[in-house]
Amino acid sequence: MIELHKVTYEFSQGWPRKQHQIVLSNISVKLYMGKTFGLMGHSGTGKTTLGKMVAGLIKPFSGTIFFHGKDISRMKPPDWLFFRRNVQMLFQDPQGSLNPKKRIDASLRDVLNITKVPFNQQKEAIEDVLKTVGLSTDFLLRYPAQLSGGQNQRISLARILLLKPEFIVLDEPTSALDISVQAQILFLLRELQKNHGLGYLFISHDPEVIQYMSHTIGILKNGNLDIVPEG
Repeated sequence: MIELHKVTYEFSQGWPRKQHQIVLSNISVKLYMGKTFGLMGHSGTGKTTLGKMVAGLIKPFSGTIFFHGKDISRMKPPDWLFFRRNVQMLFQDPQGSLNPKKRIDASLRDVLNITKVPFNQQKEAIEDVLKTVGLSTDFLLRYPAQLSGGQNQRISLARILLLKPEFIVLDEPTSALDISVQAQILFLLRELQKNHGLGYLFISHDPEVIQYMSHTIGILKNGNLDIVPEG
């Protein structure tokens, strides 16, 4: 569904003479619907940068990213909006992904308003998605600060699911959570994949989590991506 072809990314820093640091070099990989590609690497190797490029949040320095065979850098507005809705990103800090001044109900309705879901259908949509992520409607009147890390991550995931995406970039989605809560979120993600055919790019530094979640594993090191042989 998503293909990266010889993608490169560089950071520029310094003045007046800028120095260029290659973060990703000629990365080529295919990401499939219904499958999880696990991405590992030490801090600073470019895992999150690669995830943001897959999600269309930043552009590669060179190379091409395809979505269903179309170059996302050349997409016209209708195709670009379709891509942005269908490829989402779940970040490491669940509370930071939510507006602290808005109650959960308002945060969820924002997504439905953007996607032009009629108001009289929003209540049912919200109840359904909360049930999907294992939360009750009691949470709707609360603020993010009144929820635990795991509950906020479920709400962040619920906001994404309201868009009915095909693919989700998961950037260290459980690293800020307690061990028991991590297990619950990972199980939820696997169930969602099984029931909805979602594709994942799962970014983590934890080998056990990567092994549990992934169909294919890649390791970033010195700007290069090495695919781990199966078995």
